[in-house]
Amino acid sequence: MTDPREAAARYRAKQQHAEDADEDSGVPPGAGAAVDRAAFIETAIQVAIRRGEFDDLPGAGKPLEGLGTHHDPDWWIRRKIETENLTGLGPPAILLRTEDRELNDQLDLLGRESDVRDVLEDFNKRVREARRQLQGGPPVVTEPRDVDAEVVAWRERRAARPAAAPVPEPRRRRFGWRRR
Repeated sequence: MTDPREAAARYRAKQQHAEDADEDSGVPPGAGAAVDRAAFIETAIQVAIRRGEFDDLPGAGKPLEGLGTHHDPDWWIRRKIETENLTGLGPPAILLRTEDRELNDQLDLLGRESDVRDVLEDFNKRVREARRQLQGGPPVVTEPRDVDAEVVAWRERRAARPAAAPVPEPRRRRFGWRRR
């Protein structure tokens, strides 16, 4: 079932296109289809508004959530990363901030000092590279970490952990044939 207003809008758009083609009004060839499409879409939106199809939509008349009071041009990237729980995606500044917050926990999982130093040196290298970038995006505010100070803090955290309970050795199984 078609709406008579919609049919009338289509008819008017076709008539207008035919008049424009006759008058040679400077519309480039093929642009008439785009004009028709735009007129049809605008008319369909106006008809839907009159029907009340856009009434009672969730969030109608309310401000967008999470925009805050300051201007952040990357708000939509941050929101997408948070809602989708994406990792490894996004501007380097945001990724480095996230990694910096979780770095101590990652270091505590390591057992050797050389591994801790390697991870810290890699982190510092990526921070320096991100600061040198000229690609735009949010500024990199993450500071490189002092490797020696972090190793000392890692040792202190490691010493403060309670000693793990000794794990009993599993019973040895004897392999071989038994006589009965």
